Amino acid sequence: MSDLVKIAIVGATGLIGRTIIERAVGREDIRVFGIARREMKLPEGARMEMMLAEPDQWGKVIGQIKPDVLVSALGTTWNKSGKSEEAFRAVDQDLVLDTAKAAHEHGVERIIAVSSTGADAGSKNFYLRVKGEVERDLLKIGFDRVDIFRPGLLRGARSNDRRAGERLGITLSPLTDLLMHGKYRKYRSISAEDVADAALALSMRKAAGKFKHDNDAILRAAHSLPQLQD
Repeated sequence: MSDLVKIAIVGATGLIGRTIIERAVGREDIRVFGIARREMKLPEGARMEMMLAEPDQWGKVIGQIKPDVLVSALGTTWNKSGKSEEAFRAVDQDLVLDTAKAAHEHGVERIIAVSSTGADAGSKNFYLRVKGEVERDLLKIGFDRVDIFRPGLLRGARSNDRRAGERLGITLSPLTDLLMHGKYRKYRSISAEDVADAALALSMRKAAGKFKHDNDAILRAAHSLPQLQD
């Protein structure tokens, strides 16, 4: 199929990566390749390939796949990193940028990267500062098209336990979302399915440019995803 889009996902075992794989089931216009360090259970009907390799080999794997688009859904948490700034940066900054640079060197022209609402390289908040620094550096690599997602609180079934505060936030999100207007709309919760659909939709767009998508823009992109034919 001439319009087939090949997508390589790093961070395939995380919430967004897994959801993209699930949402791609049954699609003939997309071929998905997951790249990860460990195996994962694939959804029923998934027609994809899971490539297992250590992170320092991901660039080589991407070179073998030759995808049209790299989706970077990598990320850890402050607790998982042992509350170490160095360990956190090793995943959320170094691994993200190293993989993106390797993909670009292997000819990948488009990247979709999941960041966070509030990302700002000048922020006093460590998490948001790192996310902002990564956004800044991704834009400098040289991709023809860069789509950066800045979702609010992500709703979806994670493979590991959420923090208590995060669980509470999701429980209260139907109410708190209604209270967030104007400049606060970007902090509303959003489903992993909508983020995944937006990634699939934007993977099909070839127009060059550098774009940052808040919740509203992510939802617009998600709604533009062509529906499966019966």
